[in-house]
Amino acid sequence: MINASEHNSIQQAGDNLPPDLLWVILGPTASGKTKLAVALAQRIQGEIISVDSRQVYRRMDIGTGKDLEEYKHVPYHLIDICEPGEKYNIFQFQNDFHKAYREIVKKGKSTIACGGTGMYIQSLLQPQPYMEIPTDEVLREEWLQKPKEELILHLEQLPTPVDFRIDRSSHKRLIRAIEILTWLQANPGFKAKSAPHYPHLIFGIEPSLKDRRTHISLRLNERIENGLITEVQHLLDVGLTHAELQYYGLEYKYVSLYLQGVLDKPTFISRLETEIHRYAKRQMTYFRKMEKDGLRIHWLKANTVEEQLEEILQYKHT
Repeated sequence: MINASEHNSIQQAGDNLPPDLLWVILGPTASGKTKLAVALAQRIQGEIISVDSRQVYRRMDIGTGKDLEEYKHVPYHLIDICEPGEKYNIFQFQNDFHKAYREIVKKGKSTIACGGTGMYIQSLLQPQPYMEIPTDEVLREEWLQKPKEELILHLEQLPTPVDFRIDRSSHKRLIRAIEILTWLQANPGFKAKSAPHYPHLIFGIEPSLKDRRTHISLRLNERIENGLITEVQHLLDVGLTHAELQYYGLEYKYVSLYLQGVLDKPTFISRLETEIHRYAKRQMTYFRKMEKDGLRIHWLKANTVEEQLEEILQYKHT
């Protein structure tokens, strides 16, 4: 039951907000995003769209951290929509997201995007017109072993559209820039598709380093106790190969190595834990990149779900 104070808080938060506003909850792994998104959905009559590149797969529940029991009666989208073995990409995600978003808006309900896959989130709010340009494995192989300085020098010699920003943060992104600009040079008539616009507010959860590490370690132990190894074995039993499991992320990679006898159990757990910590750090680095690219993230100061929710509801559209 919503009391009078809560109702006023919701009403204030709703002042001047467009009816198709997209509420975005982001944060690193094990930061409590789903709990907060569910709490927000319950208060503003919302539905949740998962922004996670792995939760789209059926029968990959523990390793991807779906935590479906946390949704309670809140409707969710883009979870369990693909079979293991399929390759889901960012273009499929954008199409699936827009379809779900339009369905939710038509119902007169609020849309909440929740996840930690920064590239997927950014692709919605800051469309990259050149993202649809195909990959070139031959070109990638050619440039992979070359030093960063040589990549930058080559990029400076390529014609660059005024709206194309070169990301110099990593070897991989420099190669992707060469790939795009080389393709554009060979296809001068290219016209990017128009992308949908989502009015939005972005809220970020940033636990302290100590809390983040503690939550990751506890969550990993819970996943192992709750059947992570059995889940991976079942995937092998239905036909996935150990090589294919590498594609689906750290948990599946390291359990696969354990099941093959490459790692003993203590080593597999220790290495997986270390890699998840590194992954969380990379997530935060990407979120900071999003801010540098012009996206405003409201980092929540509160620690509890209840206090975070009240923080969110205080914001008004400007």
